[in-house]
Amino acid sequence: MLKKITSYTFLLVGLIILNSCKKEYESIQNIDNTAIKDYISKNNITDAIEDPDKTGFYYQITTPGTGELFKTTDSVLYSVAVKSLLKGTNYFTTSSITNLGTYVGYASSFSYSTVSSGSVGIQLPSLRKVLQTLKPGGVARIFLPSYLAFGKNGTTLLNIPSNENIEFTVTTYPERSQRLLDDRRIREFIQAKGLTATKDPSTGVYYVVTDAGTGESIDFSSTLKAKYTGRTFDGTVFDSSTDGTFSTTLLEVISGWEVLKNFKKGAKVRLLIPSAEAYGTSGSSTGTIAPNSCLDFDIEVVDVTN
Repeated sequence: MLKKITSYTFLLVGLIILNSCKKEYESIQNIDNTAIKDYISKNNITDAIEDPDKTGFYYQITTPGTGELFKTTDSVLYSVAVKSLLKGTNYFTTSSITNLGTYVGYASSFSYSTVSSGSVGIQLPSLRKVLQTLKPGGVARIFLPSYLAFGKNGTTLLNIPSNENIEFTVTTYPERSQRLLDDRRIREFIQAKGLTATKDPSTGVYYVVTDAGTGESIDFSSTLKAKYTGRTFDGTVFDSSTDGTFSTTLLEVISGWEVLKNFKKGAKVRLLIPSAEAYGTSGSSTGTIAPNSCLDFDIEVVDVTN
């Protein structure tokens, strides 16, 4: 009799433990969902929309944009901001000098990486769904429960703790192509700096001439010796060689330097280069230049050999 009671006792304890684990798992979703609903109610967000598929996220369209709604086959250029829903802590914001971009149908993830610290990424179907409710220039806030964001592990790269509910804001640009967005960024940069610049029609590079040079002409086969400093549009210097020993041809550098064919030995020019003529959608291999970044170069052509 004692053995039977002991066996039943163990069985009962086991069932209680299993049932407790199940309730604990379910409670994470319940806690998150309750917290999000409370946040929406307390902040009087009366236009919050629940995901039609009932997956757990809500969103609010703060700016609808103009034109037609994005379709899955459309290209979309956008920036994001990631912060704690309840605490308001900012974890990540796309730099103003760069942007993200893909086809709407592929926009189902978010990733961030640095060469020194590694990378983090999450699947984010909510992003794709919400983009299809926006028009170019539109903005939306996505309220994500932790289990649809960074989960129970969080991420040390962005300092996001375990089980953190997230507010994910997506801002789309009115431009449908990276080249158009880059051109606007360059024109705004020129205006802000009070520059007078000329646009090269074949590359989209803008240039400011201090000295056009008077020596040897430059072409793709020319060997150049140059002094240069390269900056991103926030003024950060990412590369520099100012002793006049840097030697190259135009085929060995980024394509934005092709504009130097308009000049001669002794030229001093400033090049404002769109991302497509720099490091494009990938950025530099060193991680110092983010994807879709326009670049600002000061160049002096010290010598030309043909």
